[in-house]
Amino acid sequence: MNYIEMDTACGKIRGIDTEKCLEFRGIRYAKAERFGYPEQIKGWDGVYDATEFGECAYQHRAFEDDATVNAFYHKEFRKGLSFTYSEDCLYLNIYAPKNAENCPVLLYIHGGSFTGGSANEGHISGVRFAENGVMMVAINYRLGPFGFCSHPAIKGENGAIGNQGLFDQVAAIQWVKENIASFGGNPDKITLMGQSAGAMSVDIHISNPLLKNQLSGAILMSGAGLQRFLLKPLAPEKTVSFWEEIMKEAKVDSMEELKQVEPKTLYYAWMAACKNMKFSMPYTLPVYDGVLLQNGSFNKKGIDDVPYMIGVTSTDMMPIVLQRLAKKWGSYASKNNTSKCYIYNFTRDLPGDEKGAWHSSDLLYAFSTLEFNWRPFEEIDYAISNQFSDAICAFAENGNPNCKAMPEWRADFRKPMHFCEHTGHADWNTLKNLHSTFAYKGMG
Repeated sequence: MNYIEMDTACGKIRGIDTEKCLEFRGIRYAKAERFGYPEQIKGWDGVYDATEFGECAYQHRAFEDDATVNAFYHKEFRKGLSFTYSEDCLYLNIYAPKNAENCPVLLYIHGGSFTGGSANEGHISGVRFAENGVMMVAINYRLGPFGFCSHPAIKGENGAIGNQGLFDQVAAIQWVKENIASFGGNPDKITLMGQSAGAMSVDIHISNPLLKNQLSGAILMSGAGLQRFLLKPLAPEKTVSFWEEIMKEAKVDSMEELKQVEPKTLYYAWMAACKNMKFSMPYTLPVYDGVLLQNGSFNKKGIDDVPYMIGVTSTDMMPIVLQRLAKKWGSYASKNNTSKCYIYNFTRDLPGDEKGAWHSSDLLYAFSTLEFNWRPFEEIDYAISNQFSDAICAFAENGNPNCKAMPEWRADFRKPMHFCEHTGHADWNTLKNLHSTFAYKGMG
């Protein structure tokens, strides 16, 4: 393995010089105490070793066998890999083109319902992007009870209540803004890309006053508009009963005591509260924290006028709902924004089983990581992957996904671009999406 050392704004750093790009793994971008808000890293002593991935956020698979508790996605994304977990998980990974100079930056926020996932799963890679001249950054952030504690007794110096994981993301974006030029990236051309909960995060950040005028575009995969148009966030005071249930399960009397319990105790108390309380999901999502996510954040005028690339898969999680939200977003953008909104429907049924184009399946194509997966992919799958990946690179560069690899992509929310055996514009697969919604085929 070949290594490279370079100077950055934070100090010297050591990374991996691969055949196709430069990789810098496990860069600490911030630090934080439990339930606290992140403090951005401004520098380090000596040479930072960025040759190994950092710890992932605590989540279910940190305490139980992933192959048992999440068999489908374990097989698709994590089989054969090993991970470490910690509350100290604020790390990011950089995939940089060789000899990069002022190149566009794609910053990826992983999904997982704000309760799972990490930046170093097998399907996530920036190698193909780097080969095409686009720098990719993938980040970890705190999850579940460690990243979304919304009890009003826990209040940051910034006045915020809750959403610690979202503030982690902001710290990562700001770290990239301040440091990416050292790696050859353009700090004025940062496109956010997220899938599922990551797309919901991107949706929040495009209206986030802390990031005003800092983003050049947004890619939202299978999650655009979920909280903006449908699952409106709760106010922190609405979550008090949920956190009281967590304290009860953890056998403590206060939030201060809850700060001190073992991570496993906190996690299982949170899990028990999720099971004990009816309709608990809204309590685990971002809330109106009063700073980056405010009561007025989600409105038409809050959709920043930047280019958008939005998509769903045909057997996605509740695909008919996600289709409707994507069309609604596209309609709003076409009426209120000068920048264009490009919408896709990923409709290639993956070979190997009858799951179709399941939730998250498009990531394998976007990141060009089909070879990591067990499925018997065919030549057409690699062609679709090249189209999808090249379109993302073009979007990161120009705010427009049109490229030589595929037919012309128009900003048409009524007839999205279908990535499939015959990639091109077509009507929405409404009947298939409706059937998949009720069959829950895409949930894995």
